[in-house]
Amino acid sequence: MSSRRRSSNSRFTQDEINDLVLKLQSLLPNSSSHRTSRVLPASKILEETCNYIRMLHSEVDDFSERLSQVLASVDTNTVDLVDTLISLLQQ
Repeated sequence: MSSRRRSSNSRFTQDEINDLVLKLQSLLPNSSSHRTSRVLPASKILEETCNYIRMLHSEVDDFSERLSQVLASVDTNTVDLVDTLISLLQQ
């Protein structure tokens, strides 16, 4: 695939799609294709990608909830102290 941007009405060739799917597969941790030498169909790689993205969204939600709980338990004196320390470090 060329490095220039495609126009909105251009189409990808099958080889370009296959190349993009393989690149996507290489980004997936614990992909079943990493455990075996066989090539997975594009539909399986896309399914694994969707599942991975869902898992990442879930982790972000969990971390966000935990951060909210921590911040809610911090009193304003501690926040003021942290702000002061950050200001001093930035000078």
